Amino acid sequence: MRSLINHLHRISANYRSINQPVILFFAFLLGIQGYSYSMNSTNMDTNLYDSNGAIAYAYPIKNITIDGDASDWPKNITKFPIQDVPFGSHPKDKNDFSANFQVGYNLSEQSLYVLVTVIDDSHIVDTTEKADWNTQDTYTLYIDGQHSPKGSGLDLYQFGENYKEIMDPTTSWDPKTKNHSWDQLEIKFSRKGTTTIYECKIKLTGQLAEGKTIGIDHVIIDKDEEDDSNSNTFISWGKGGGKSQSSSRLGDILLMRAKEVTGNLSGELTWDDKTIKGFPNNIRLTSATNPSLWTQVAVDSLGRYEIDLPAGDYIISTTQKFYNQDDNLFRIDSKKSNQKVTITSGNTITAPTMLLSIAPELDLIPKKGILHDFDAKKIVSVDQFIKAYQEYYEIPGVSLALIKDGKLAYHQTYGIKNAYTEEKVDDTTLFEAASITKPVFGFAVMRLVERGEIDLDKPLYQYLPFEAIAHDERYKLITARHVLTHKTGFPNWAWMNDDGKLDIKFTPGTDYNYSGEGFEYLKRVVTHITKKDINVLLQEEVLTPLGLEHTYFEKNEYLEKVVANGHFDNMPTRIDLPGKAGMAWSMHTEAKTFTNFILGLSTKKGLKPETYKQMFTIETTIAEDEGKNRPGWEEYFGLSIHMEKTPFGNTFGHGGNNGDFKCLARMYQDLNMGFVVFTNSNRGDQLYNALIEFLIAGKMKKS
Repeated sequence: MRSLINHLHRISANYRSINQPVILFFAFLLGIQGYSYSMNSTNMDTNLYDSNGAIAYAYPIKNITIDGDASDWPKNITKFPIQDVPFGSHPKDKNDFSANFQVGYNLSEQSLYVLVTVIDDSHIVDTTEKADWNTQDTYTLYIDGQHSPKGSGLDLYQFGENYKEIMDPTTSWDPKTKNHSWDQLEIKFSRKGTTTIYECKIKLTGQLAEGKTIGIDHVIIDKDEEDDSNSNTFISWGKGGGKSQSSSRLGDILLMRAKEVTGNLSGELTWDDKTIKGFPNNIRLTSATNPSLWTQVAVDSLGRYEIDLPAGDYIISTTQKFYNQDDNLFRIDSKKSNQKVTITSGNTITAPTMLLSIAPELDLIPKKGILHDFDAKKIVSVDQFIKAYQEYYEIPGVSLALIKDGKLAYHQTYGIKNAYTEEKVDDTTLFEAASITKPVFGFAVMRLVERGEIDLDKPLYQYLPFEAIAHDERYKLITARHVLTHKTGFPNWAWMNDDGKLDIKFTPGTDYNYSGEGFEYLKRVVTHITKKDINVLLQEEVLTPLGLEHTYFEKNEYLEKVVANGHFDNMPTRIDLPGKAGMAWSMHTEAKTFTNFILGLSTKKGLKPETYKQMFTIETTIAEDEGKNRPGWEEYFGLSIHMEKTPFGNTFGHGGNNGDFKCLARMYQDLNMGFVVFTNSNRGDQLYNALIEFLIAGKMKKS
């Protein structure tokens, strides 16, 4: 059985985009509202991935027996409520579902003790063979004993009365957590009346010390008898979801000395530029004398914060290096945004107002794109440009290929695979290609169409019924053409719906809605028709004909060795390779290799001219994003190919966004030049949007 968090991570990996006319972000993974944005918007991200600001205080305790009985715990130990609802339905009331935890530590045992108490009027245990995380009540504990500001690895334990699982430790970005096992945790469950207790002893050898901070969080799932698997209630201690993906999303435990009294610190933020609205979600406080004592505190909508901390000198700094306002991404000038304060025990201190400044934007775009007159002398400029954007936007790794006169003109890799270990990117490093997978699969489908093995306009249900949507008769209208042009009526992904179930939002063929679900249905159809594994089919129809070596769609030993980690805000994420190939999202490749696909399409290789004509005929017009002003630019879809009319002629290609990987492949047909770029960062779009100007368009006016 797959754990909750593996499931949630795979869902996040199933969130895909094109180059990005429409993008929806998985709200639970990111802990924010989903929204759409366009390819040229400065867009989103960076207020999303910080510590959730939850703080608890642990004091020394002793003589605790792990038996599910709380009677040996100190009577005066603080109870911290577990009450945030990151996902799912809300509890009806406290008797329906509520929880708290208590915490202490034993230095001589190098152990952290946690007591979680849950009030639940209906406790569900699944004893069937199909028991899973979402079929019963479960408790998930997250621990980051190292608590490195660089984003150390975390351990995850999932437990229920009849359920026990950990996240695969081999997927961690941190070598020190790859040996994670149940040996580090002793846990007991008890149930009396409507009260459930989870009592834990976590062994943290070498990681516990007075005055240190430990990362921790809790997620508790309540399954009531009348609920289906998509309507469970989730509550967590710290705000937000996606906790397994970054230790920075956990709350903090401060290991206090016996009878130590905290002091209270409050303060506020302000911008030197008064046109900027809102504030970063958190700020960081680090002991000036003990670097292992650091935490983050939530900032409210008025820029105010308050926290209790042990006495001492602290550095107040910004947690986030970027701030997003109205799809404009600003880099905060951290050198101007730090200050020092002194906290004293039992006293209330007000910090001086913290003035936030914006760092100057990069100004490296020439009037004319350099690819028009590209030669060996321009290579230095390209390398300098990439490295400048990497440093400014904290993009760990890049794989780049430039096309000039219909040939590969330059290829280079930059940076690191993993910001925590600092392992270098090289020519063998592979990146998630996300939705760039779609046109590769589309090419394979067109090869089958050309041979008469599948009809673009024959309803897919006649090849293979789709039981999950068979209740809606309109599904019988869906064809391969609808899938490849995003006109099925399906959502991008079923889990984006409130009930998590697949539906049809309009009569197939009558409108546009970008959808990965359609591609997955078509995958099942073509494997059914051909009686071939999808990987075999892709090898025969695409990889071999177009020369795509070192390109993979699902987990294998080689891919495990060479794949890069994704990153959110320069924090690496787990490597969770797909067990089964997904035709909307799962390709792994690199820029030089993928150039062969772009050049193959450009030279009409592997398909008849009339098939290429079909493939590149405009089927779908993509409406211009509201507020986007780009005269002379129009976006379309052919059969799986994203196309654009620009002042520089027609383009084709595709983009991809798996959240922690972003990439773009674009060919300017009339100019016979283009580029392919893969990044392992949520801010990779800042680079590829800039590359459009740097290489082709030259400096454009901002809308």
